[in-house]
Amino acid sequence: MSAVLKDQTSSTMPRAAAGTYLLEAEGIMKGFPGVIALAGVQLKLRPGTVHALMGENGAGKSTLMKIIAGIYQPDEGQIRVKGERVVLHSPLDALQKGIAMIHQELNLVPFTTIAENIWIGREPLNKLGFVDHAELFRRTRELFDRLHIDLDPEEQVQHLSIANRQMVEIAKAVSYDSDVLIMDEPTSAITEKEVEHLFAIIADLKAQGKGIVYITHKMVEVFNIADDISVFRDGHYITTKPASELDRDKLITLMVGRELTQMFPKTTVPLRDVVLDVRSLSRQGVFSGVSFQLRGGEILGFAGLMGAGRTEVAETIYGMYPASGGEIYVNGKRVEIKSPRQAIDAGLALLTEDRKASGLFLVLPVLENMEIASLPGFLGRLGFVRQRTVSEECEKLRQSLRVKTPSLYQIIENLSGGNQQKALIGRWLLTKPKVLILDEPTRGIDVGAKAEIYKLISELAADGVAIIMISSEMAEIIGMCDRVLVMHDGHVTGELKRDELTQEAILHLASD
Repeated sequence: MSAVLKDQTSSTMPRAAAGTYLLEAEGIMKGFPGVIALAGVQLKLRPGTVHALMGENGAGKSTLMKIIAGIYQPDEGQIRVKGERVVLHSPLDALQKGIAMIHQELNLVPFTTIAENIWIGREPLNKLGFVDHAELFRRTRELFDRLHIDLDPEEQVQHLSIANRQMVEIAKAVSYDSDVLIMDEPTSAITEKEVEHLFAIIADLKAQGKGIVYITHKMVEVFNIADDISVFRDGHYITTKPASELDRDKLITLMVGRELTQMFPKTTVPLRDVVLDVRSLSRQGVFSGVSFQLRGGEILGFAGLMGAGRTEVAETIYGMYPASGGEIYVNGKRVEIKSPRQAIDAGLALLTEDRKASGLFLVLPVLENMEIASLPGFLGRLGFVRQRTVSEECEKLRQSLRVKTPSLYQIIENLSGGNQQKALIGRWLLTKPKVLILDEPTRGIDVGAKAEIYKLISELAADGVAIIMISSEMAEIIGMCDRVLVMHDGHVTGELKRDELTQEAILHLASD
């Protein structure tokens, strides 16, 4: 170990008397085939505090949390709860020891009610041994009243928005009345108003003496709510410091091991001819009258609050859902796009907002996930795929995108969220698109990977690719886009040029 790393990994844990920690994890090691996920890491959680666990994707944060939640078992190391050493063989073991976790990927059963999801396995029974639904709904309403959540316990989860499903997950975790609550990216799919609501819930839990381990890639959140911050890098523990001793730049340097001098490497490039021309596009009951032109080399942002219709416009252009009206032209030629395959053939590519639900084939290797959209372009004279050629192209992209994986044959489910996202971007780059639609391209991605993706987007624009960027992060919309269309309630409410882009201007149009 280098002298620098030794200095960085020296413990600077806030002092606490022996036995005063709610949770202690020490010397935790965990390996997967070809990967050392954790190399002797530690974490100590004080009562009544929020402890932020920070690091790039692949740093080992979620792996440690899954060990603490009983999902994985460590190869080495020990866990103590309130000073008592525990061995957690399952999530049930963890719950019985007072540890609950809100996962980054939602784990709800869609075809059952909200109440049934919250109390699954703990349902109140009547005298005959059947579920007492009246009591089930009463308990849920009482929980929601306490958390100020305005949802109907009898509604089926399948009808909820992603944001409301996240609030159900939060309520479910709180319902266990655990002393330790792990939150893995709890705000990745909720609005700013709902984030404020979550922070109020966290403040109440802190006042009760609960401890919260909080994982996020949003720096603003960390400095709003964290008391202590621990940093991991490449499976190693780097340091723990009080949040008051760090600022954004210091934290980024600890996370990535280098300074990010330019987060948004936006360059002005000469715009080329119109590549995509959308005229009065509508989808019945969802959005109407959306018109815009997009030029080669241009980054066009779509901004708006959740439910404004941004994603729906992208999905309709891409042929995932039928339009009820309007026309689409690519390079001046009208195209009929009724399926994603037709969209790909027309030179369009779409990175969807939910990589797990609509992007990845989780049980397949990285290679097959990357190559699947471009195989028709790699057919030989006899109609067989030139596998060696496509594998070489995928490997080049893996290296240029810095996808951390032992090989292209690693099952993609085993990669971190950020590396999965970069592999998906590689998939679409292989198709050599004229128009690249990026829907929430940096959701769930760490700050270092974000900077790499922003750099990549700028390079693609400089090469003449026309880019649509849909994002809920104001900073990246303002930092990366040449022009922004703002939507509200299924309509475009305004257009802002680069020199007009401010958070206030966007919010004014988004809430029209």
